[in-house]
Amino acid sequence: MRKKVSTLSNLSQRIIVGVLGAAVFIGSICFSEWTYFLLFLGLTLLGIAEFYRMVHEQGIHANRGVGFLLGGLFFVSMFLVQAEVMPGELLYLSLPVLFFIFINELYRKRPQPFTNIAFTILGMVYVAGPFGLLHLLAYLEGVYTWQPILGLMLLIWAADTGAYIAGKNFGKHKLFERISPGKTWEGWLGGTLFSIAVGYVLSFFLLDLQVYQWVGVATIVSVFGVLGDLTESMLKRSLGVKDSGTLLPGHGGLLDRFDSLLMAIPFIVVFLKVF
Repeated sequence: MRKKVSTLSNLSQRIIVGVLGAAVFIGSICFSEWTYFLLFLGLTLLGIAEFYRMVHEQGIHANRGVGFLLGGLFFVSMFLVQAEVMPGELLYLSLPVLFFIFINELYRKRPQPFTNIAFTILGMVYVAGPFGLLHLLAYLEGVYTWQPILGLMLLIWAADTGAYIAGKNFGKHKLFERISPGKTWEGWLGGTLFSIAVGYVLSFFLLDLQVYQWVGVATIVSVFGVLGDLTESMLKRSLGVKDSGTLLPGHGGLLDRFDSLLMAIPFIVVFLKVF
């Protein structure tokens, strides 16, 4: 009886957090460029914090202060460049600034200094890199538009929902059992088909992208989204943790929720810039 109550409580938490989270996301993305900016700046900093907290449990002393600062600066700088508030040439400053991580490590007197350097940079690249590139989608036509961002989030949710339903009802063949025993090929196929279908429907309402572009984005989400999920599962397994954090009741941490998005963003940016 206690087990049933606990399961119901966890399900209720997932539903409540999911609904509230969706409302915050949709409202922030659609209201203005600055609410969009603040939303994803918060996600960037919290995601970096989760990453460094996970690796710290394994005795890796990433330079969290420098990681926060440089990751946040990259995200903010990319936004200001796309919003034409700051000249793009200033982004070149990020190259020499990056090497201050090496210089700073000389004075920290921590064990395994190059492991610390590597994970400091990895946390920034893994989280701040994709979220910084997201601005290229928000300013795809030179001015802020919420449609590509909102559409991308809807496609991520569609792929997850389709994969869950298909996997639960038809899943038999394991997709990548060594890393994620619960994922199946049937679930992936269901998520892919549902995501593409949603992408096709979005093309009639969100007109900033054409039909082939929405279908292309949906396909990228379906392929690289699941690879992002598997990559984060591999990270957690290597560090011996179950969830990246406990910030979202019933959902784990931020990296657990946005692993698909982080992997998909760079490929979507390239696709839309090329085509």
